[in-house]
Amino acid sequence: MQTVSAALVHAQGLGLDRLDAQLLLGRALQQSRAWLISHDDAPLPAAVAAALLAQFEQRAAGMPLAYIVGEKEFHGLLLKVTPATLVPRPDTETLIDWALEILRARPAQSQPPRLIDLGTGSGAIALALKASHPAAEVHALDFSAAALAVAQENARRLSLPLQFHLGDWWQPLAGQRFELIVSNPPYIAGEDPHLPALRHEPLSALTPGGDGLRDLLTLIEGAPEHLHAGGWLLLEHGYDQAEAVTAALRQRGFAEVGFRRDLGQQARVSGGRWAPHPGAKACDPPDPRSNEPGSTGSATGATGPHPAVAR
Repeated sequence: MQTVSAALVHAQGLGLDRLDAQLLLGRALQQSRAWLISHDDAPLPAAVAAALLAQFEQRAAGMPLAYIVGEKEFHGLLLKVTPATLVPRPDTETLIDWALEILRARPAQSQPPRLIDLGTGSGAIALALKASHPAAEVHALDFSAAALAVAQENARRLSLPLQFHLGDWWQPLAGQRFELIVSNPPYIAGEDPHLPALRHEPLSALTPGGDGLRDLLTLIEGAPEHLHAGGWLLLEHGYDQAEAVTAALRQRGFAEVGFRRDLGQQARVSGGRWAPHPGAKACDPPDPRSNEPGSTGSATGATGPHPAVAR
């Protein structure tokens, strides 16, 4: 690997995507992709070549590119990521978009909303919400001290103030209530065939075991004690879990229960509004093909691509 061209040929031999190889090479040389193409005979310093070889081998072994370069863009923010956190995925922006709709629909004269991201990981969701709605008081919680440290560093780097909590779901939040609770919890089933491909990411952030619903149901059960009347709970979940999650929300007493679809048109985020006044009930289910906030139903027609997991 003495030249740019030789490095790309070596990467191809390892089975790397050419774009991934060019990204790693460009970062190592601090040059653009266009420069690499026009300078394919440029020599590589020995130290650069050795570092690149190690990175190529990591990528060939399935390590996410974000872990190798140490960062990932999400909702317009460049975030530090490490193997202690999940790599943020674009489909999680479905959760962000719905949350922002709720926040922007609040009366103009109302108090700044309090919201929390449970299982924050890198802080991707909490930071995206704070960046897009600066008036909100945003909290972020994680069970992993290592993950929470990454989120705190991202908040400092981006100058986005958050309030952090270390602990298991509701345990650190006694007596606290919010206008909006969001979460991308572990939801992949323990025997899901996609899990081996995600082996470099923290297993505890991917799956609770069993059918994957345990943490989702824990959040639904405990949310009313931490929501103001009229507050919302939004949960990301697997492509085939919308029916179970929306049913659990309705059974718990949430109103306006519905789901939103991701970029692949899979039912990816379900939510509901806590309305504990007498006579409150979940809305009657309209056409299950609907994609509106008040809709209910399962992910009919889902073909089951790789699970979208993101933090």
